[in-house]
Amino acid sequence: MGENDKLTEERIFDAATDVFLDKGMDGARMQDIADRATINKALLHYYYRTKDKLFNAVFEKIAGKLFSKFAPVFSENLSLEEKIRFFFREHITFLQQNPRLPAFILNEINRNPARMRKILNNIDINKLWSVLEEQHHDELVRYNITKESIPQIMTTIAAISVFPFAARGLLEAIFEKMNITFDSYIEERKVFAADFVIKALTK
Repeated sequence: MGENDKLTEERIFDAATDVFLDKGMDGARMQDIADRATINKALLHYYYRTKDKLFNAVFEKIAGKLFSKFAPVFSENLSLEEKIRFFFREHITFLQQNPRLPAFILNEINRNPARMRKILNNIDINKLWSVLEEQHHDELVRYNITKESIPQIMTTIAAISVFPFAARGLLEAIFEKMNITFDSYIEERKVFAADFVIKALTK
């Protein structure tokens, strides 16, 4: 692929990402993407023959970017508490930088759960538990965290950081009456959420 082809493909990919985030899979049209990329529709079909193919590429890249962001969670140099704090700080910051992402991912998971299962098939859950157990055996025992309780803990932690963004419109209306800005609330949440989870685990 020549340099011009690479640049064109990148422009298409960036335009498709914007359109899919704005409108979702069902609402997006190939013409919208071509217009956003400032190319004609025929050229768009040359690079990506179908909307499904282009959407799959965009969705998998977004999901991969999200998962790769948290690789340090499995570093042996951090305590379990430090990893919880790292997750909330980085995850909430990531969502601040990509505010359309929660609604987009939740919508697409419900619309096509098979796509998320395909992505998750690349993750060895048992291996992840083995790594955590090896690195934090004593802490897991102290916090009463078991392999069986991990799904509950993981989904609770994710929900605590994702919900404010998914319900931003509602929360902003409530906060306005309390003279609280959403941005200041989110900054405080990076610490509050970690403290809340750590205290819950240590009880």
